Amino acid sequence: MVYFDNAATTYPKPLTVRNAVAEAMNNYGANPGRGGHKMAVETARKIYECRGALAGLFNAGGEEDVVFTSNCTASLNIALKGVLRGGEHVIISDLEHNSVLRPVHTMAKAGLITYSKAEVFEGDFERTLASFAKEIKKETRMIACTNGSNLTGVVLPVKELGALCKEKGLLFLVDAAQTAGTLEIDVRESNIDFLCMPGHKGLYGPSGTGALVTSKGGLLSPVYTGGTGSMSLISEQPGIMPDKLESGTVNISGIIGLLAGIEFIKRRGLDKIRGHGLKLMKALYSGLSQIDRVKLYTNPPEMGAHLPVLPFNIDGADSEKVAEKLDKSGFALRGGFHCAPLGHRKLGTLDTGAVRVSFSVFNTINEVEVFIKYVEKLARKL
Repeated sequence: MVYFDNAATTYPKPLTVRNAVAEAMNNYGANPGRGGHKMAVETARKIYECRGALAGLFNAGGEEDVVFTSNCTASLNIALKGVLRGGEHVIISDLEHNSVLRPVHTMAKAGLITYSKAEVFEGDFERTLASFAKEIKKETRMIACTNGSNLTGVVLPVKELGALCKEKGLLFLVDAAQTAGTLEIDVRESNIDFLCMPGHKGLYGPSGTGALVTSKGGLLSPVYTGGTGSMSLISEQPGIMPDKLESGTVNISGIIGLLAGIEFIKRRGLDKIRGHGLKLMKALYSGLSQIDRVKLYTNPPEMGAHLPVLPFNIDGADSEKVAEKLDKSGFALRGGFHCAPLGHRKLGTLDTGAVRVSFSVFNTINEVEVFIKYVEKLARKL
């Protein structure tokens, strides 16, 4: 099987990650922060080590700024629902995943907030920035946007948007589902107040892991409360971070696996990871663009403007049927709507969906070349 569905979750996981999860099951079985015995202390130390690795990777203020969650969706809900108040306005982009759109839309439908959508212009950071600036109004509290689209691979100008938020006194939330572990992200340089990410995609960790990186924990009301292992005699949720936002036992083996994933990408180097993805994407784009009846929706991939994610269709064929045919030929990738209705509206693919190819460090140029040949055959057959 050739696996091209890495925007959903990376596969395979590095051997070091798999080994770390097994080691966690064997050697770190106690509950961190819930006991003073040796295994509990050692387990807590490993969890703290992963906090430090994430804080270092994204230049956060410290380990206390890292909140572990079950996935990026949980991180986004904690940040959005924890900070937005009645009558406030939030700006999202027209490429948002449902993990941003649905919480914001749900709050708006309940009459709690309002929101508007800013248009993203592929490869044109200046026009995109102006589009967001145009949506700012007196009630605006936050810009909440993806760092890069899970459907189109188009990258947004995060540094520039962060500067705009700082100038206008707005909070800035970034959905890094597709970019954590792929692009350089500096929360302080980019004035990011809430950085939300999964552990199971570009960070190469296990599923069921995620993080919210924030120095603004004091602004957030906990979405859920409960046991933290700290201040057990008080009835209120502790106000200290990360305990304030991290009730219940964390995913110990997942977090220890995530630590190994972070170490893996640091050894590889973000520049090499990014360069490898761009090389494969350029080869794919070039090959698909020469096949009759294959439709592409983005410009040729460029460094800094695109992620290793590409949607395409074969004219007259349903995207899920195409993905099914490719699966039978040994290629694992996704057709359909990718939880991104705003992006499909923008592309004009609400009726057909799109077939999405997405790469990891483990994909090769040979896999891309073979895939192009299969798509060419399929386009002739269908």
